Amino acid sequence: MGSASPLVRALLAGILVLGGLLSGVVAAQSATLDQVRARGHLVCGVNTGLAGFSAPDDRGRWTGIDIDFCRAVAAAIFKDGNRVRFVPLNAKERFTALQSGEVDVLSRNTTWTMSRDTSLGLNFTGVIYYDGQAFMARRALGLKSAADLAGSSICVQSGTTNELNLSDFFATRGLSYRPVVFERLVEVLGAYISGRCDAFTTDSSQLISERTRLPDPDTHEMLPDLISKEPLGPVVRQGDAGWSNIVRWTLFALINAEELGITQGNVEEMRTSSNPEIRRILGTDGEFGRGIGLDNDWVVSIIKTVGNYGEAFERNLGQGSALKIARGRNALWKDGGLMYAPPIR
Repeated sequence: MGSASPLVRALLAGILVLGGLLSGVVAAQSATLDQVRARGHLVCGVNTGLAGFSAPDDRGRWTGIDIDFCRAVAAAIFKDGNRVRFVPLNAKERFTALQSGEVDVLSRNTTWTMSRDTSLGLNFTGVIYYDGQAFMARRALGLKSAADLAGSSICVQSGTTNELNLSDFFATRGLSYRPVVFERLVEVLGAYISGRCDAFTTDSSQLISERTRLPDPDTHEMLPDLISKEPLGPVVRQGDAGWSNIVRWTLFALINAEELGITQGNVEEMRTSSNPEIRRILGTDGEFGRGIGLDNDWVVSIIKTVGNYGEAFERNLGQGSALKIARGRNALWKDGGLMYAPPIR
């Protein structure tokens, strides 16, 4: 064969350059994954103690839907959901811990907002729980709505979206209130229990959880108002697109698995399914796992470890838990909820 024409040589050179650039991008994007693998375990920032989301049980084993998500990421990487170390963080220190590299991912009932997603050097990777801020007060006060709290003292945690939402709610209605602010949630709850404030405000799910810890839960009630949108989700550092992909698609895999009927109990059987969507998500067809730096059966490992999203929800927050929270807006989109994940294809 004769020598290639100048045009062909130019095209080949361009392909080589592009291939080198793409290889460099992939390498640059996999830094966190490389570090996690070299260390031998994932480091996950979690709440210091919030039933249903992140809390140690009587044996010191961490449980909750945020904990299950951390285990799912570890399972995707190592095929072992126990290869994760949990770092309990309060609201004030959670972002610093992620920014500094103390943790690889933050899975800690954290609200996705524009400022957090754009000005802290962090990226949210999806929504694991759709929440809203609410109020809890003593039944004896006879309150019917949040507006009845005008002139009241209200306990709230600093360093959270709840503090600003509280201010906005009363300011837009021309109502007065007195904030009683503490840095740690345990201090907020203690102040409410001791009567230092008339009401306690935080995310609705957190109020449900904390109400179970009160000396006489039935004497307290949640008011019907939701005064904000609180989409809670996992967070990673900016600058590592490959790591973002792994964390994001772990969440999407959990949601898609529920939609496709893939459960902890049937995942092995489902690997022989003729359904092309199921075959893709479980790695029977395609190279989707390898496309994000994992094995093709990464989702099989996830589901074997924690089940699908619905199973994790019911076990930690729903009817299988002490909280008995209805799926509501956290139901799948086809069931009238907001849970919706892009397809694996």
